[in-house]
Amino acid sequence: MKIVIIGAGVAGLSAGCYLRMNGFDTEIFEMHSKSGGLCTNWQRGEYTFDGCLHWLMGSNENSAFYKLWSELIDMSSIKFITNEIRYETETLKSTDKYGSKIFHLYTNINQLEKYLIDIAPEDSKLIKKFIRKIRRIQQFEIPPMVQSVPKLMPWKEKRKFLKHLPLLFFLFKYKQITNVSLANKCKNPFLKEAFQLLFNGNDLPLLILTMPLALQDKQAAGYPIGGSTGLVNKIEEKYKSLGGVIHFNSSVEKIIVEKNSAVGIKLKNGNIVSSDIVISASDWFFTVFNALEGKYINKRILSLRNQKRLEVYYSIFFVFLGIKRSFNGYPHILRFPCKR
Repeated sequence: MKIVIIGAGVAGLSAGCYLRMNGFDTEIFEMHSKSGGLCTNWQRGEYTFDGCLHWLMGSNENSAFYKLWSELIDMSSIKFITNEIRYETETLKSTDKYGSKIFHLYTNINQLEKYLIDIAPEDSKLIKKFIRKIRRIQQFEIPPMVQSVPKLMPWKEKRKFLKHLPLLFFLFKYKQITNVSLANKCKNPFLKEAFQLLFNGNDLPLLILTMPLALQDKQAAGYPIGGSTGLVNKIEEKYKSLGGVIHFNSSVEKIIVEKNSAVGIKLKNGNIVSSDIVISASDWFFTVFNALEGKYINKRILSLRNQKRLEVYYSIFFVFLGIKRSFNGYPHILRFPCKR
């Protein structure tokens, strides 16, 4: 059976690997000249500019995600770094009791708790509750929920996931707590402003912060040396070693459908590639409204297209600078708000 995959990002490459492991004939068609998709970085001379990875779940060999990644790549061949400080935020209005405008977010939970209580003793109760939530996350086994297709699982397999229900209840309960809602409870003006500015002034779920911290404290969410492309290259090597084929600079124009079944693709150069199954691991809007010409839609899909279900974030403009000096002692990220 032949399967065509659109897109050589992490999803497309991973799909290709697992299909080849199970004996399927696969070909990946990628519009770019290299694989990776959004998981990419650029090389300019001796500098690497990474546009994706800041940390990767699974950098500790005891992590379930380490075992999952190991199905695709040799994780022992990757060196990971966990920074002492996740990031620092500069405040605009207030200072801590030492006169500093820099807020430190330590990856060591004990160190973070000690630091927060030191700069804001009047918020000790709130701080301890915040730290307890991080420790609570550490008590759960955070499972990679992709090891089997739920509909194809035997009941015995499904029962194993019942042990993860407490984690799901925890996430559901605390997903509504944001950095701003926490900041509004702070008595200390410096801590209040620091939490308000955690996500560049945006009001976002605090789980975005606490989940990585819980993992980084356990050395299980480090930055892989080699960055995004280094990781992608290893998955690509795995796919090719399994006999998989990738066609670069091959833009797909259309998914060919016969009797409501995808039977191949048409490339922008006019070539037709027949297959038994087509997997699109590319942009969902392109897949639904371009490649499938909008013929297979429902109210939910239309609500996503019309931005009624998901908020559209402001665009981000990146400026990368290569500076020839050492940054030892500096945090992974330093955020400072602009007055304009």
